[in-house]
Amino acid sequence: MISIDSHQRPAPAGSVRRRGALTFAGVTVAGLAATAVLAAVSPEEPGHYPTCPFLAVSGLYCPGCGSLRAVHALTRGDLITAWDRNPLAVLLLPAVLVAWVAWGLRLLGRRAWHPSRIPAAWIWALLGVVLAYWVARNVPGWTWLSPA
Repeated sequence: MISIDSHQRPAPAGSVRRRGALTFAGVTVAGLAATAVLAAVSPEEPGHYPTCPFLAVSGLYCPGCGSLRAVHALTRGDLITAWDRNPLAVLLLPAVLVAWVAWGLRLLGRRAWHPSRIPAAWIWALLGVVLAYWVARNVPGWTWLSPA
């Protein structure tokens, strides 16, 4: 028989903060390691990274196609090539970094911006932009949005 003890004391704030800091540090180190590998091993050369599953199945580009090559170009300081590979990724990367830092600050117990403060209309607008980008990069003749 399983019993649930509802009288457990909550963990001290220091241990929760320490666990949050370790989580953030671990995810940050993993992200930096992945970025370092991406900087060192070019996704432009076939065979190093898997093909996009959506592209492999449908033959169409997804909104993320070209993102690895865009980040690789950014690690080399080549903004033009990054933009050519995936302009949406280049535009969204600063927002991802801001969210990352805010997450870390919150885990450390500091006040920081929280994604729940984003108005629902903005989220729907972003979803609309991503869907429009997805369609537009697959329109025949519009090669300027393809990651190739």
